[in-house]
Amino acid sequence: MKSQCAINRIQGFTWVELLVVIGVLALVAALLLPALAAAKHKSARINCVNGLKQINIAFRMWEGDNGDKYPMQFALTNSETMKLLANGNAYVIWQTISNEISTPKILHCPDDKQRTNAVSFSQGFSDSNISYFLSLSLDAVESYPQMILDGDDNLAVDGVRVKPGILNLWTNNITWTKERHGGSGNIGLADGSVQQTISAGLSSAIASSTSGVPTNNAPIRWVIP
Repeated sequence: MKSQCAINRIQGFTWVELLVVIGVLALVAALLLPALAAAKHKSARINCVNGLKQINIAFRMWEGDNGDKYPMQFALTNSETMKLLANGNAYVIWQTISNEISTPKILHCPDDKQRTNAVSFSQGFSDSNISYFLSLSLDAVESYPQMILDGDDNLAVDGVRVKPGILNLWTNNITWTKERHGGSGNIGLADGSVQQTISAGLSSAIASSTSGVPTNNAPIRWVIP
């Protein structure tokens, strides 16, 4: 007598089951992707804050070795430097403190997709590697530690994106553009701290930073890379 072996056949997915699995996977992806994107933006913003803090420390170090003045204050008395700044060459000031900054990479905000990291301060370094504005309104910074020193340059005045060069800010209608940090931004203060603000709070931060400053009737002057 021949013995017979029973063969168990494995039944595959039906079309209905396959569609259910695909639907579940699509639902999970739809739930996870926004969370992952938010985490990525949060990480970029934290790195941006840390970068500004390192930059402000570098400025304070440079200031301590140069008669308690920032390089921007020396630029105000140098006509050639001012010409470069007016033409949108902000990198000349950043090169001045290059010895105090470990790497030019910290001048690039991770959320800034329009610019790239620089290899070094001596090789191809330009405004295309810089994500932050600098303030030229720095009179008596030791007495006014809340004055704005620098910050994200994704700015718009009266709804128009600011251009490279020197921005003379007379209006309060200044906002962050939406291309970075979800429409908000960071500002570094003369005391070395960094504040995170939304557009609605940017004008208030500017007003608070100049409160009581003797030159508060003059326009705020920022160098935009």
